[in-house]
Amino acid sequence: MRREDIRNIAIIAHVDHGKTTLVDAMLRQSHIFRENQQLTERVMDSNALERERGITIMAKNTAIVFRGIKINIVDTPGHADFGGEVERVMNMVDGVLLLVDAVDGPMPQTKFVLRQALRRGHRAIVVINKIDRPNARPMHVLNETFDLFLDLGAKEEQAEFETIYTNALTGSAGTDHRHISTTLEPLFNAIVEEIPAPDVDADAPAQLLVTTTTYDDYKGRIAVGRLQSGSLRKGQAVARIDHAGALTQARVTQLFTFQGLAREEVDEARAGDIVAVAGVTDAGIGDTIADAADPRPLPPIKVEEPTLRMTFAVNTSPFAGREGTYVTSRKLRERLYAELERDVALRVADTDSADTLVVSGRGELHLAILIETLRREGYEFQVSRPEVIYKTEGGERLEPYEQLEVEVAQDVLGTVVELAGQRRGALLDMKYRDDGSAHCVYKIPTRGLLGFRQAFLTNTRGKGVMNTLFAGYGSYAGDIESRALGSLVAFEAGTTTTFGLNQAQERGELFIGPGVEVYEGMVVGEHIRERDLEVNVVRKKHLTNMRSSTSDIAAKLDGMRDLSLDDAVEFLADDELLEVTPVAYRIRKRMLAKQDRDRLAGQRKKQAAAV
Repeated sequence: MRREDIRNIAIIAHVDHGKTTLVDAMLRQSHIFRENQQLTERVMDSNALERERGITIMAKNTAIVFRGIKINIVDTPGHADFGGEVERVMNMVDGVLLLVDAVDGPMPQTKFVLRQALRRGHRAIVVINKIDRPNARPMHVLNETFDLFLDLGAKEEQAEFETIYTNALTGSAGTDHRHISTTLEPLFNAIVEEIPAPDVDADAPAQLLVTTTTYDDYKGRIAVGRLQSGSLRKGQAVARIDHAGALTQARVTQLFTFQGLAREEVDEARAGDIVAVAGVTDAGIGDTIADAADPRPLPPIKVEEPTLRMTFAVNTSPFAGREGTYVTSRKLRERLYAELERDVALRVADTDSADTLVVSGRGELHLAILIETLRREGYEFQVSRPEVIYKTEGGERLEPYEQLEVEVAQDVLGTVVELAGQRRGALLDMKYRDDGSAHCVYKIPTRGLLGFRQAFLTNTRGKGVMNTLFAGYGSYAGDIESRALGSLVAFEAGTTTTFGLNQAQERGELFIGPGVEVYEGMVVGEHIRERDLEVNVVRKKHLTNMRSSTSDIAAKLDGMRDLSLDDAVEFLADDELLEVTPVAYRIRKRMLAKQDRDRLAGQRKKQAAAV
């Protein structure tokens, strides 16, 4: 039977195409807020990191009511690194709103998220957003989107999608881009009419696949998922079935459905509802919560494997233990393994060293968000440079590749083409846009993208746009020179002075200013040449009783490069580590003493000569 009183949808799109803004407008027009209630923009981005970066990191649930029909909405991330969030929520819904920018059209992540929806057999409503932009080209974008459906093997009924044109900022929509209404009613009507009602078996035993878990200080762990069949009641005996098929008995202590931004406690939930269940203490993502009298497991969630990894280890710098609350390997290990319960795309593995763990993820941003989250929670640790995960098939070494799409002004196109070529990128397509920009599509090894973003932004003077999407494994592409310049390394410990920094800035670009504590082996800047250079940034001016007309002119410092966490991770060389604390992050050499680094370099030269 179909439950006609409910619709379950996910909003999917490329990053920055307006998903969360559209959800804002839908919530406002469904009157879930008081008339005088103060509202923030992007109300669904509740995480501090999401607000700062302007991106959605975690999938979230909300619900509205339109003409007596409850519409459960899942807001999903648009960045490729958080594709695991999209993959795991697809089993909760029966259809999707595919949001596409009216100027940009389908982008790499649009292809990824649409592929996930079509594989599940979901119907899609195409929402062409930002229709008010000056260069909007709705018909061209609609044709591109239709071609994308065909390229991804959409069935005939999936390719016959409804199209709605919207301006999410003003909360207006229409079925014709030339005549937009003042409300989102055309969008709500399309959801009710085009998205199928959940097809459920109300009389079968209860089955719920856990897709999200949260923790509450009073209620304990709360498992969120869609009730596929049967019903759940408060106090009901249930069984948790894990990935291995093992059964654990439990009892539902509280049951919630979603209403607006809040959870609403109910006594009973029926098949088709998206619910939150408290009382199943060890429920993890991919587990099944089933009727204790007749426990039947559901197929577990499968997501694509990670492509990058980096080591997380206890901080061993001279400043270790000074700034962090949690500094031991035991605390770090517990926290990383706890993250696995929330993030299905992450992998954590122990190493031969008790102080070091290997963490694997979807991309540099995926790992950088994890590092920043741990830092804000008070953890102190050090991480290595990201490296790709290789595979071996039939005796051949394979490496991950990405589809890289760049949009740049034509006057810097040659520089960008040269930059991508140096990193083994193969040009697949190039188009010139009406606004004078060029759009290029490359297939490039993931290794070639490590450190690419900073060089790309520098060469395009910050005006270039780049997007990536995992494109599978391929043959090893050969050596890639990812970092052309060396580091400026502090020669001794102390506090930096303007005089010492002034001397060092002639040798490269500085990362730190005066009055900063440094230690021997700490990286303080980027050298203008290939090799590393030791500099004395704590040097003080030698005082004498001699005076001249020019000697007392104050030393001046040029502009310094203030590295963000993402920049610091991208800058790392193979022989460097990033020290991360709640107060700061510092780049350092693995071997702090200069004589140790010189000795290792000498040994490598001898080995190379012997070969």
